[in-house]
Amino acid sequence: MMRLNPKMTQVLAKALIWGSALLVIVLLLFILLFVLIKGLPTLSWQFLTENPRDMGRSGGIFSTIISTILVTLVSVAVATPFGVGTALYLTEFTREGLATRIIRFSADTLAAIPSIVYGLFGFIFFVINLNMGWSILSGGLTMAMMILPTIIRTAEEAILAIHPLYREVSFSLGGTKMQTILGAVLPSALRGIMTGVILSIGRCVAETAAVILTAGSSLRLPESVFSPARTMAVHFYILVREGISMERAYGTAAALIILILIINVGANMLINRFVAKNH
Repeated sequence: MMRLNPKMTQVLAKALIWGSALLVIVLLLFILLFVLIKGLPTLSWQFLTENPRDMGRSGGIFSTIISTILVTLVSVAVATPFGVGTALYLTEFTREGLATRIIRFSADTLAAIPSIVYGLFGFIFFVINLNMGWSILSGGLTMAMMILPTIIRTAEEAILAIHPLYREVSFSLGGTKMQTILGAVLPSALRGIMTGVILSIGRCVAETAAVILTAGSSLRLPESVFSPARTMAVHFYILVREGISMERAYGTAAALIILILIINVGANMLINRFVAKNH
C-alpha cells in the first residue's frame, strides 16, 4: 500500500481545509447575493414603515419588523439568565458527576428536538393551558426553550476556556466566590457567551414553525406582549406558500437578512468595545 510522505499529507490537508472554508464563503455569498438582488428593488422607506395591507399584497412590513424584534427580545431576555446561570453551575458550583452529565445530556437532547415539536408544546402549554393565547409572550417563551441549549453550551465552553490563573488571582486578593465570578470569570467569558446569544438571536429571527403556532400570524401592529403577531420569517413563508406576492416575499427576505447583519455587526462592535475597555 502506497503511503504519502508527511509533506504531501500536510499540503493535501491544508488544501482540503482551505477548500472547505472557501466553499462555505461561496455558498454564503451566493445566497446573500441571490436574495438581495431579488429583494433590494422592493425595499423602500414606504415598504419598511407601512403595515401590510390586503394580506400582504400591498403596504409594507413595519408590523412584522416590530413583532420580530419583540419576540426575539422576550426569548433572549428569558433564556440568557437561565442559560448563563446553568453554565455557571456546571463549571463553578459543582464537580463533574451524575448531575452534570444529566444536565448536559438534557441540553444536547433539547437542541436536537425539531422546532415543530417546540411549537406544538408551546401551543398546548402556553397558548391553551396557560390561556396566553396566540401572543408575543407565548412565542417568546417557546423560542426561549429552543435557544436555551445553545446558550448553555456556548457559555459553558467560554467559561471553561478561562485560565485558572484568573480565579487564583481573585481569591488571593481576598475576593469571594461571587466576586470572582462577577469580576473575573464573566467579563473574561463575555465574548464566548455573547457568541451564543448572537447565534440564538439568529435562530429566533429566522424561526417559522414554532412561532406560527404560538405567536400567530396577525398583521396588526402589536400593542403589548399579549398581542398576536406575525414575524418577518412567518410573513415571508406565508407570502410564498400562498403565492400572494413573490416580489414582496423577496423584499421581506432581504430586509430579514439586513436585520440579522445589523444585529451581528452591532453586537460584535459592542463586545469589542466592552472587552477593550475592561482590559
